[in-house]
Amino acid sequence: MILIGQYDSPFVRRTAIALDLCGMTFEHRPWSTFGDGDLLATFNPLRRVPTLVLDDGGVLIDSVTIVDWLDETVGPGRALVPAHGLERRLALKVRALGMGLADKAVSLLYERILHQDPSQVWIDRCRTQIADVLTSLETDRVSPAAPFWHGDSLGHADIIVGCALRFIREAHPDLFDPARWPGLEQHAARCEALPVFERFCQVLVPPGQN
Repeated sequence: MILIGQYDSPFVRRTAIALDLCGMTFEHRPWSTFGDGDLLATFNPLRRVPTLVLDDGGVLIDSVTIVDWLDETVGPGRALVPAHGLERRLALKVRALGMGLADKAVSLLYERILHQDPSQVWIDRCRTQIADVLTSLETDRVSPAAPFWHGDSLGHADIIVGCALRFIREAHPDLFDPARWPGLEQHAARCEALPVFERFCQVLVPPGQN
């Protein structure tokens, strides 16, 4: 398999971490959506990452699609999300909030860097959404005694929230206050200390500079 994209993207990083946790080996091509757009387009006409090229030549686009395929492939016993019931619904909710958090943080970065006249309305909206999601996740995170949302083992929800938090710290350091969200601060530290998080890590390079 070939995973395309750079690990400074929270979506590429969460995909690599999930693949590794499930024992999937892959070749990594750190192509940029800007600098390597034409190469990327040969596999993904949207020129977006992550893009995963399977061994049979099939191509999976978007991290949600990729991790869904991953869970289906490894089966319920090794999937990184509960199989059914309330636990599954709660995990999917946290995962969706983590994905939205990462998406808004990326959108805010693009707005600031790529637009000559950034929209203050859009900036304010993204900042509000990010803060509200962080507060919601903080409330959720401080309640359980287990180290991760799924219990004692790392799951998709933990991974995407951890990746989103690192991206926010690097792209928008003024948006994350550890004193305001101490549960998320602990979650981020716990994730980043894991070997799999250390293995798939890249300092953020602003869009247009790679």
